[in-house]
Amino acid sequence: MSAGGGRQRVPAAWAGERLDRSLAAHLGLPRNRVQAWVRAGRVLLDGLPAGKSGQLLRAGQELAWEAPAPVEDRLVAEPGELVLLYEDRDLLALDKPAGLVVHPGAGRRTGTLVHRLLARFPELAGVGGPGRPGIVHRLDQGTSGVLVVARNAGTYHRLVRLFAQRRIDKRYLAIVWGAPARARGEIEAPVGRHPRERKRMAVVASGRPARTGWRVLAAAGPVALVELRLWTGRTHQIRVHLRHLGHPLVGDPVYGEARWRNLRGPAAAALASFPRPALHAWRLAFEHPADERPLRLEAAVPADLVDLWRAATGLVLPPLPRE
Repeated sequence: MSAGGGRQRVPAAWAGERLDRSLAAHLGLPRNRVQAWVRAGRVLLDGLPAGKSGQLLRAGQELAWEAPAPVEDRLVAEPGELVLLYEDRDLLALDKPAGLVVHPGAGRRTGTLVHRLLARFPELAGVGGPGRPGIVHRLDQGTSGVLVVARNAGTYHRLVRLFAQRRIDKRYLAIVWGAPARARGEIEAPVGRHPRERKRMAVVASGRPARTGWRVLAAAGPVALVELRLWTGRTHQIRVHLRHLGHPLVGDPVYGEARWRNLRGPAAAALASFPRPALHAWRLAFEHPADERPLRLEAAVPADLVDLWRAATGLVLPPLPRE
């Protein structure tokens, strides 16, 4: 849908969600742009200017918006390292390092992955949403691993549909506190805004359906290595579900726990100082959007997680499953 202006009733699926988040996702725009519209009185709810970007929507409300005259997003290419896992004329797959932001957003206008992409692949300009050339999904700044990028408009729209239809097999690796009692299982629990801490997500009855599969690959000392399969894609889903399971991510500043305080020695120091959530987007598998041949894209476990496992357990990271 064009972002120039529009009007619609709030669907049931948006109920309880933030105004800015829902409208930005609907229009394929950065959330800070929609927030600017709200501040300028360009977003109406039931005929009145929306008071706050973060207000929660109700099903059936009349939502209207009028965007200002479009201003071209000019991203200036910036040189930087890219680790390519796969490349053809339709798409790329990258191994994103932890710490690198995928695209510009609130508080970050330069130094992102897309700036590096434009330096090496200038044809990406204009593919996809404004400020996000080629980007069909994203990883949090602190998460490493496989990221797919579309190289043309047709591939972009086909990949977006594959993700929306949940036809992409997404596997992650995580180092978590403690070992689950069972070797494998599923967490099916709705995820939504925390009722009191609005910057956090939580398992709440009013949340959106969310499903995460898990299996323990190894457990030693205070931690376990867990493979996760993401069936849905809610904000912070893995981090919230692991906390709900009772085995939060090591190094997670929002949903983690300081269990290292009960430990002694080098393992305690390594776990206490780990600077990011111990989460890695290990594998994506899907049918190629051009010819439907199967693709399986994998990013090797990064050195910081390998070292963390060794420091916490005294063991070498075990071989990963091939199936």
